[in-house]
Amino acid sequence: MARQAIVIGAGFGGLAAAARLRAMGHGVTVVEAGNQPGGRARAFESEGFHFDAGPTVITAPHLFDELFELFGKDRRDYFDLVPVDPFYRVVFPDGREFDYVGDDERLFAEIAKFNPNDVEGYKRLVEHSKRIFDVGYTQLVDADFSRFGDMMRIVPELVRLRAYKSLYGLVSHYIKDDALRQVFTFQPLLIGGNPFRAPAIYLLIHWLERKWGVHFAMGGTTAIVGGLTRLLGEVGVDVRLNAAVERIEVVNGRAKGVLLEDGTFLESDIVVSNADPAMVYTKLIDASARRKHSDASVARKRYSMSLFVGYFGTKTTYPDLAHHSILLGPRYRELLTDVFDRKTLAEDFSLYLHAPTRTDPSLAPPGGESFYVLSPVPNQQSGLDWAIEGPRYMDRILDALDAHHLPGLRDNLVTQFHVDPTYFEDELRSYQGAAFGLEPTLRQSAYFRFHNASEDVAGLYFVGAGVHPGAGLPGVLSSAKVLERVVPQPQSQSRLASVKEAVTA
Repeated sequence: MARQAIVIGAGFGGLAAAARLRAMGHGVTVVEAGNQPGGRARAFESEGFHFDAGPTVITAPHLFDELFELFGKDRRDYFDLVPVDPFYRVVFPDGREFDYVGDDERLFAEIAKFNPNDVEGYKRLVEHSKRIFDVGYTQLVDADFSRFGDMMRIVPELVRLRAYKSLYGLVSHYIKDDALRQVFTFQPLLIGGNPFRAPAIYLLIHWLERKWGVHFAMGGTTAIVGGLTRLLGEVGVDVRLNAAVERIEVVNGRAKGVLLEDGTFLESDIVVSNADPAMVYTKLIDASARRKHSDASVARKRYSMSLFVGYFGTKTTYPDLAHHSILLGPRYRELLTDVFDRKTLAEDFSLYLHAPTRTDPSLAPPGGESFYVLSPVPNQQSGLDWAIEGPRYMDRILDALDAHHLPGLRDNLVTQFHVDPTYFEDELRSYQGAAFGLEPTLRQSAYFRFHNASEDVAGLYFVGAGVHPGAGLPGVLSSAKVLERVVPQPQSQSRLASVKEAVTA
């Protein structure tokens, strides 16, 4: 039985996997290519401003609590989570605003501002989302979909719930106002999906947010990374930075360890990868060891859009701004078609604007604010030259923010920089620069995603956005829970109990 485990990547999936493997009784070493843990959740610093590089919306906080409880610890001793209200402020091109909140009466009032008749429709929609949540999340989020029969078992229930329809189509059945349809369908974009073809099972995101709220970690998302890394150190997990993997060694069809780029070989009984499965199969495993996931097979899959993310700090504040703002452009379906299908960079855009200093002023110098602005853009299949397009796109975004949302922005900028699809492809090693791995379509969900346990290489497992249940922090953290179903226990349950006692001492 497996005893030593190597985890590739110190993103949230890798850190969660390391904790769960250690609690199972495995010896665990995490190898991270970057110079800090976190993966996409790393942090940037500039001119005294702190910027979370990646995830900023924290939902389902109990999934973090569970990792600490595995060792008898209390998450609150490591970092603080505070609720955000409103969850999001959605701003339309005509200046109208919608505050998406968790309180029923306030939410109904917001809906009534746009279309009073949609209040009753929304009530039916939220009941439908609860039913989808009870199946798609409660029953299936940490299920093992290694066998096709596992998928077929749930098909009748999903058909009954109409979870096979597009999310936009199902929402439109209940909501008639075009603006409100945008409010209640943008959530798949947070996990790399197009609302017009992401299956309605992802409506569960709506009830997940309503059920547990939207939170922010004081000190930024990197505070969560720091808390998890500290926990792993306390329980005997070795986290190695600047340790990029050159190759996964496969002998007679089984993973035997990893060869690092500096020539170091780390032997292990199992390998768990938090890296993009498409990249792992095509770059880290010899083609002779891949019967199912050949280069051609990987290339045939549909990958998510990429992201353009701008970071900037100001010497003034904008106190009327919400913590999370969705700034919608003049087009919705057409813009998404440009991004996902035509793979073109449109003249217009919709933006997510993150203002963390609304909740934690310590993330900027006194009197200033830190910002993060995100725009969905095509992945690297577009062929765009981001060395040229990136600076232009940043200027267009800053000009739009100055003109419509952050008056005087240009005059108050202290620092600015951006990342684009080349960052996702080169630094984060994402196939085609896709920010979320596989696009969450009906034919790329559950059994049809990359599997948590490799079919090609025994002893190789995956966590993260590319496998079931998918992208987004709840999905990534839950993918680590699947390991408890597919990775063999290294010892008896009585021995496991003694290991847990040892690491909590």
